Amino acid sequence: HVDSGKSTTTGHLIYKCGGIDKRTIEKFEKEAQEMGKGSFKYAWVLDKLKAERERGITIDIALWKFETAKYYVTIIDAPGHRDFIKNMITGTSQADCAVLIVAAGTGEFEAGISKNGQTREHALLAFTLGVKQLIVGVNKMDSTEPPYSESRFEEIKKEVSS
Repeated sequence: HVDSGKSTTTGHLIYKCGGIDKRTIEKFEKEAQEMGKGSFKYAWVLDKLKAERERGITIDIALWKFETAKYYVTIIDAPGHRDFIKNMITGTSQADCAVLIVAAGTGEFEAGISKNGQTREHALLAFTLGVKQLIVGVNKMDSTEPPYSESRFEEIKKEVSS
């Protein structure tokens, strides 16, 4: 579940919804490139700690609030790394709904959904903590063989649904 793209997806969504301006993203991109982590620009919307940026992983939960005409929304970005499961639980215990990001890459998805995989553990913890609405986002479809493989998507959908 680590490196599935949770923070990057969340940061990109915040940007696309107008929650952060282009100049800030460009600043993050420049800083990330200087550290050899150019693809992390959107993750840096939420990953603020120096250690998070250096290691390229989320360590602590991060909150982002906004409102729509109908709802007050708080996004809680939680770590996927096994070492920070306590922080993931802290964030998830406050949620009404969760988005489970799974990586589509061959081997990546299988490792996460396996008996001791982090993806499986996170889904189970969310359910145990009372989160009954779960949206599954299939990420990294460009790394499937062939890229954006519909059969791979369907395979993941079937496995996650069962």
